[in-house]
Amino acid sequence: MVTAFVLCVTDAGKERDVVQKMKAMPNVEEAYVVYGEYDVIAKIRVDELKKLDTFITESVRTISSVQMTSTMIAI
Repeated sequence: MVTAFVLCVTDAGKERDVVQKMKAMPNVEEAYVVYGEYDVIAKIRVDELKKLDTFITESVRTISSVQMTSTMIAI
């Protein structure tokens, strides 16, 4: 099992919309609006690393209000 934290920069005012969309995704365990350099943080769990790549590129980055992501894989 792979656990990762995805940090997102969103369009201004769209933070809560992004959190709601992410919470509806099957691999997202938690998602929150945060203050600072990033706007949203989400905890992701997948079976294997390749699925993490697919999930981020095909699900998270396709949310229209997400401008940028940074992924941290927990060890």
